[in-house]
Amino acid sequence: MANIGKSISLKGDLSGNEDLTIEGHVEGRVDLPNNLLTIGANGSVNAEVHAKTVVVIGKVTSNVSATERIEIQATGLVNGDVSAPRLVVAEGAVVNGSIEMGVKKGPAPATAVSVSSSPGGSVAPIGEKKALP
Repeated sequence: MANIGKSISLKGDLSGNEDLTIEGHVEGRVDLPNNLLTIGANGSVNAEVHAKTVVVIGKVTSNVSATERIEIQATGLVNGDVSAPRLVVAEGAVVNGSIEMGVKKGPAPATAVSVSSSPGGSVAPIGEKKALP
């Protein structure tokens, strides 16, 4: 697990393939598509954030997206839009932005079965003719 300490300030794009904890200040873009990103209590991130899982304990000023989960703990502050299939917001946490949940996929195939009820109370699939009593 990599760590950006509280005395570190970074400007630019940050990407990688390992878990990362940010306790310092980061501006730009953070991209960890297969890993956990933790913004620690002293962390301040002014960057677009994309990761598999994001835990916000400190402050994020920009949009945050995760492919699995976003957790905003009680001391966490997010000023930006949040997008993830699962979202945990602790009491006391602040989110100033829109929230989008769900997995983005292409159009789903139609699998619903439609039925209609005849006056006699029995059910027959639509399109199938049923003799009335």
